[in-house]
Amino acid sequence: MPLARNTTKPAKKSVTVKDATLDLIRAFGIKKVFGNPGSTELPFLSDWPDDIDYVLGLQEATVIGMADGYAQATRNAAFVNLHSAAGVGHGLGNIYTAHRNQTPMVITAGQQARSILPLQAFLYAERASEFPRPYVKYSVEPARAEDVPAAIARAYYVAMQPPCGPTFVSVPIDDWTHPAQPIAARAISRDIGPDAAAMHELVAALGNAKNPALIVGPAIDRAQAVDLMVQVAEKTRAAVWVSPFSARCSFPERHPQFCGFLHASPAQLSDALRKHDVVVVIGAPVFTFHVEGHAPIFDGDTTIFQITDDATSAAVMPLGSSIIATMKPALSMLLDLLPATKRAVATGRILPPAPVAADPIPIDYLLHTLAQAMPDDAMLVEEAPSHRPAMQKFMPMRGADCFYTMASGGLGHSLPASVGMALAHPDRRTVCLIGDGSAMYSIQALWTAAQRKLPLTVVVINNAGYGAMRSFSQVMQVRNVPGLDLPGLDFVQIAQGMGCDAVRVSNAADLAPALSRSLQHAGVSLVEVIVDSAVPVLYGKKH
Repeated sequence: MPLARNTTKPAKKSVTVKDATLDLIRAFGIKKVFGNPGSTELPFLSDWPDDIDYVLGLQEATVIGMADGYAQATRNAAFVNLHSAAGVGHGLGNIYTAHRNQTPMVITAGQQARSILPLQAFLYAERASEFPRPYVKYSVEPARAEDVPAAIARAYYVAMQPPCGPTFVSVPIDDWTHPAQPIAARAISRDIGPDAAAMHELVAALGNAKNPALIVGPAIDRAQAVDLMVQVAEKTRAAVWVSPFSARCSFPERHPQFCGFLHASPAQLSDALRKHDVVVVIGAPVFTFHVEGHAPIFDGDTTIFQITDDATSAAVMPLGSSIIATMKPALSMLLDLLPATKRAVATGRILPPAPVAADPIPIDYLLHTLAQAMPDDAMLVEEAPSHRPAMQKFMPMRGADCFYTMASGGLGHSLPASVGMALAHPDRRTVCLIGDGSAMYSIQALWTAAQRKLPLTVVVINNAGYGAMRSFSQVMQVRNVPGLDLPGLDFVQIAQGMGCDAVRVSNAADLAPALSRSLQHAGVSLVEVIVDSAVPVLYGKKH
């Protein structure tokens, strides 16, 4: 008697919430997950797959900062896994910075089991989705376990849609093992074309202008549109300025049309722009101010246009015309529509002479020496706000993908962000230029960099205090302010304790050799530079 054929189909492997989420991460091209684990994250982290790199940070603000740098460098959303309420709380400062940086990021955080949430369980998050608002674009704790993968997919699409930004999904601890339907990744276009009539109006204004100016902002470099921006500038022959607090370099700063950096002071900004009859702000708000005062440019004879991918920024603009579009379509159309002009080419700034060495080391001399020593393809990540005017003088940036800082003003971003940059570009040297006060906010990032032997040079500017606050105390004419001095910090010992190469420089003669050695070091190298503690000037007198 013949054997009967077995027609039973093999059972399909059951898919869990965790399986569906990891498959989504892969489909989105995300190769690293940044995290600091807690008890409510253990089911997600168990049996971690070999094809997704888990990047450990030693504190949640450091984790967010590393993810921010990595996302900016790769131009893809970073995936972050944090602990419940306390962990998210630790990370909130850098979540705010990611929001201001417009960095795409999907943040997940653990939550206690659904069955014990009504009992206010230990380490639970009350109203978890409300906690990171308003600094995330989308925030949810899904109603059911099986809804988690769809929520994470939506979080990714929202994070990546201009203007980019962080999103948040709270996931109860017992959701990861529940059955779920697989979610297929979808293609969603992200470019927004400009309104043609508005662009023709802008082109007409530029054509009739006698002395136009283009104000470049960080969205240009984020969109990989720096080359297009240069072509537009050269066709208009306009003066090119950088918007206040720009977190990226969107125009080569040695270009003959480059005129400099606008201050976040209304009076100083107006002084710089009053000679221009048409001002076009591209990829930035109009304008970000830090001190009070009146900006005559807003009620004078200057015609103002704005091209932005941020509808909120357009709504905030006090006058003029805003064109909502992403940078590449807008600049491409502008380049096509612009006629050739016979206008004289705007002349740019003249770089200052090389500073003179002295002891104690002047900040100008440090910055000039570092600029001379850095490799041509190095990436500079900066968080030395009190020294930014000097840096803008003595460290002209080359253009695309070379300069990053925090758009928020909140300290603790740039050291971990430089680690994320180095993770994304292990074939290039990343340089973190940071003040002594700033460095202490996320110093734990050195450990992750050392463990991974990243090509990172950290230059700590040690002026034994919060230089920016010293400057503001003078501008605001307040005296005897406590908490501005930082004596007794030894960054060499701190760095060596985390496994980094480190050296201190206090004499100008030793500076260039120390920087050269650090930049050629195979892994992480920190150079602590003791500088003149003279109070820097950030703004003029209060207006």
